[in-house]
Amino acid sequence: MSFFDRLQEATQQQRTELFNVPIIRDALEGNVSLDSYQAFLAQAYYHVRHTVPLMMACGARLPSRLEWLREAVCEYIEDEYGHEKWVLDDIEACGGDRDTVRTGRPSMAIELMVSFLYDLIARGNPVGLFGMVNVLEGTSIALATQAADSIRERLDLPQSAFSYLSSHGSLDIEHMQTYRRLMNRLEDPDDQAAVIHASNVVYRLYTDMFRGLPHDGESRHAPV
Repeated sequence: MSFFDRLQEATQQQRTELFNVPIIRDALEGNVSLDSYQAFLAQAYYHVRHTVPLMMACGARLPSRLEWLREAVCEYIEDEYGHEKWVLDDIEACGGDRDTVRTGRPSMAIELMVSFLYDLIARGNPVGLFGMVNVLEGTSIALATQAADSIRERLDLPQSAFSYLSSHGSLDIEHMQTYRRLMNRLEDPDDQAAVIHASNVVYRLYTDMFRGLPHDGESRHAPV
């Protein structure tokens, strides 16, 4: 079995728990309130703004034996740069206050997730950061391809309110194809264990973030 497949098998339970969170199930059916969508975007901003800094830190700490992975990190940074601005644009497009979000604080789950990843890079195995990639890109593919259009129609929001989520559908599908190839090149058992461990930790905290989003079962349209 390839390492990518072993990774999916080793994280199946945490992935199942995430997709069984009620608000995720509702999102996949397009049944999400405006408050929930705005809250999701706010939490997305709080972790997306760290993607490039985390990747930069990871690239700097990778050993020379993984130079091929450092090259991939550089390409990933180029693809991801500036995406936090997309999230703020989406927040504004659906009636939220971008400045309030930008100066606010993340939920505890996201704060812990980001802190864990920085610590993993600094004191542990930087390859573990690819556990985050496994979780966040896999989740965004599902939400983008199955939920974005339905949510937009239900809430009567403009397409401009979905630049982050919609763009990550096709982009992250491409990224996951690359990710599969990269993970299947990892041969060191410690590297593999670090990716599996980080995936499970991030799944747990990301699930907690979704559980904390407002979920009242109601939908309201964006303000005119």
